[in-house]
Amino acid sequence: MEFYNTHILTVVLFTPLVGSLLLLFVPRDSENAHRVIGNLFAFLGFLVSLPLIWRFSLSPTADRYQFMENVDWIPSIGAHYSLGIDGISLCLVILTTLLGLISILSSWSAIKIRRKEYYLLFLLLQVGMLGVFMSLDFFLFYMFWEVMLVPMYFLIGVWGSDRRLYAAIKFFLYTLIGSVIMLLGILALYFKAGGGTFDIPTLLATASSFDTKTQVLLFWAFFFAFAIKVPMFPFHTWLPDAHTEAPTAGSVILAGVLLKMGTYGFIRFSLPLLPQDPAARHKIITIMLVVSVISILYGALVCMMQKDMKKLVAYSSVSHLGFCTLGIFALTPHGLSGSVIQQLNHGLSTGALFLLIGVLYERRHTRLISEFGGLSTPMPNFAAVYMIATLSSLGLPLLNGFIGEFMILRGTYEVSIKYAAWASIGIVLGAAYLLWLYQRVMFGPVTNPANEHMEDLNAREYATLIPLIILCFWIGIYPKPLIRVLERPVQQIVQQVNPGYYGAERAAAPAVNGEAAPAESPAGAAVPAMDSMPGMAMPANPGETPAPATEGKRP
Repeated sequence: MEFYNTHILTVVLFTPLVGSLLLLFVPRDSENAHRVIGNLFAFLGFLVSLPLIWRFSLSPTADRYQFMENVDWIPSIGAHYSLGIDGISLCLVILTTLLGLISILSSWSAIKIRRKEYYLLFLLLQVGMLGVFMSLDFFLFYMFWEVMLVPMYFLIGVWGSDRRLYAAIKFFLYTLIGSVIMLLGILALYFKAGGGTFDIPTLLATASSFDTKTQVLLFWAFFFAFAIKVPMFPFHTWLPDAHTEAPTAGSVILAGVLLKMGTYGFIRFSLPLLPQDPAARHKIITIMLVVSVISILYGALVCMMQKDMKKLVAYSSVSHLGFCTLGIFALTPHGLSGSVIQQLNHGLSTGALFLLIGVLYERRHTRLISEFGGLSTPMPNFAAVYMIATLSSLGLPLLNGFIGEFMILRGTYEVSIKYAAWASIGIVLGAAYLLWLYQRVMFGPVTNPANEHMEDLNAREYATLIPLIILCFWIGIYPKPLIRVLERPVQQIVQQVNPGYYGAERAAAPAVNGEAAPAESPAGAAVPAMDSMPGMAMPANPGETPAPATEGKRP
C-alpha cells in the first residue's frame, strides 16, 4: 500500500502491462482464460485509477503537476522516468481507463480468432495511451507515443473487416510520418537548449527565448504529428478507413482516446511553442482557426453523403474534433476549458455510437444504412439508448455535448464572431446528419425480413452502454466538478500564451468607487495589458478580427 501511495501513477500505468505479460503464459487453447484475464486487468486498471480523482488537490497552492515521480533513466542523455498529471491529464487518464474497460468488455463475443493476441495487444495499447498523458519527459513521451502505434496497427490489420490491411497500413504510415517529424522537432529542441535534459517543462520554458525562425519551425514540426492524430483537414483521410475496418472495440478506443492524443499535444506542447514575434504568432493562430472551421464544416458535409453507419460516425469525429482545436487556439479560458470537456464528451458519445453500431453488426454483419429501418419495433431499448447517444453527440441541452460546444463558441466569440458563426453552422449540420441517420435506421416499417426478430440489448451490452449514458447526463446537468478540475491548469496555460487576457478582463470590469479595477490575475499577480499579448490582441468588439499585437500603448 505504501508503494501504491507514493507511486500511484506507475501503478495505474503498468497494471495493464502486467495483464499483457501474464497472457503470454496462458495456453492458446484456453480461450475463456484469455477473456477473463483481459477483462480482469482492464477492470483493475480502471479501479486503481479512481483514487486519482479524490486525491487530486484543487488547492491554489498545490503543485502544477501532482503525483510526480522522477527517477534517472538514461543519465548520459538526460532522460528521466518522469511522470505527473495536472487537471487536463487527470481527465484524459480517467477517460482512458474507463473506455479501455468498456472496449475490452464489448469484445467478449465479437472476437472469434486469436483471442490471446487480441487481449495482449489491447492491454499494451492501454499502457501506451496512459503513458502519453502522464509523461513529463520528452524521451519517455515519444516512447509511449510510438508504443501505441504497433498494437493499434495489429488490432486493425488482424481483427478488422474486409479492407483491414489497407486501413492498417494507411494508419501506420500517416502516424509514422507525423511521429518522425515530431522526433526531429524534439531533437532540435533538445540540442538547441543545450542537450542536457529532456524534461518537458524545462525545454518548453527554454523555447520561449529562441529566435522566431526556430520557434516557427518547432511549432510546425509538432503540428504535423498532432494534426494527423486529431485528425485535422486535410490530414484526415486515414481516419474513415481505420474506423470502418477496425473491430468495434478498436473504433471505440480510437475515437475515444487515440484522437485525444493529438488535441492533448496541441495543448501541452504546441501552445507553449507559439512564436513570441507578434506577426508570426498571429499568422499561425489565424491558420489554425481557419483550418479548424474547415474541419468542422467539411466533416459535417461529408457525413451527409455516407451510406455506411460506421463511416458516417467516423467523419463526424473530424467535425467534432474541429471544435476542440477551435477552442484551443482561441486562447481563451472558456475556449480551452470547453475544448477539454468536448474531448471527454466526444469520447463518451461517439464511443457509445460505435458500440451501438457494433451491436447491429454482430447481429446482421452489415453496416449499410439501407439494410435497416424500423428497428425501434423489434429493438425498443436499443432505439432508446441510441437516441440518447445521438442527442448527446449533436449537443442537446442537458446532455454533455451542449456544455462543451457552448463553452467553445463562447470562448471563440471573444476572439471573433466570424469564427463562432461559421462553427455554429457545423452544429446545425451535425443535428441534420445524426437525426437523419436515426430516422432511416429506427423509424418506419420493418422492410427487411432479417430485421423482424433482431434481439434487443443483452446484459453485457447494457453494462458497456449505461455508464456512458449516465456520464453524458451528469456532465450535461452538473459540469461544475469538471470545470473546477480544469480551472487552474487552463488559467496557467492562458496566462502563459495569452498573458494580457486577464488584465483586459479586469480592465473592462465596472469601476469601483470611480476607479478602474487593477489589471491582476485571479491569483493576484500583475498581468500585462492586452496590447502586450505576444502575437494576438483581443478585440474590444467581438465582431473584429484578431490582430497582431503592436508595440507601445493603446492610442
